[in-house]
Amino acid sequence: MKVECKISTAYKEPYAVLHINTMTQAIAEMISMLEKEEINSLTLIATKERKTYFIKPEDISLVRTEGREIVCYDKLQNKYVLDKPLYELENILDIHFVRISKSTIVNINQINHVKASLNGTMELVMKNGITDYISRSFRKVFKERLGLK
Repeated sequence: MKVECKISTAYKEPYAVLHINTMTQAIAEMISMLEKEEINSLTLIATKERKTYFIKPEDISLVRTEGREIVCYDKLQNKYVLDKPLYELENILDIHFVRISKSTIVNINQINHVKASLNGTMELVMKNGITDYISRSFRKVFKERLGLK
């Protein structure tokens, strides 16, 4: 395979373009490796008590709207305020996050358990003890992402 690499300070964000005639296992693994590199380098900027924090996505348990703020909770239930809207966070967070309602995105690696409620929603309990509800409109996508029936 012919490879070309251009390095310049003009590039604000790294990106790759592949021109291939067929997808192979090796190319799929290479794409996965490149995507993980970008995810591993992602850091969210958050505030708490007038201080700025840099948070890695793997440390986030859930992100949700509370009043007029977008907040995230880490593994220890620390609450931080984020400066990005929820839809933007949903797009930049990796495949380990799933939306469970209009106002909440969760890290599927931080889920402790889920139980069905009588009104058609599902209660979700995170490993850090925070609870939220999976709304009926997001239940199907949630179950598919976790491989549930």
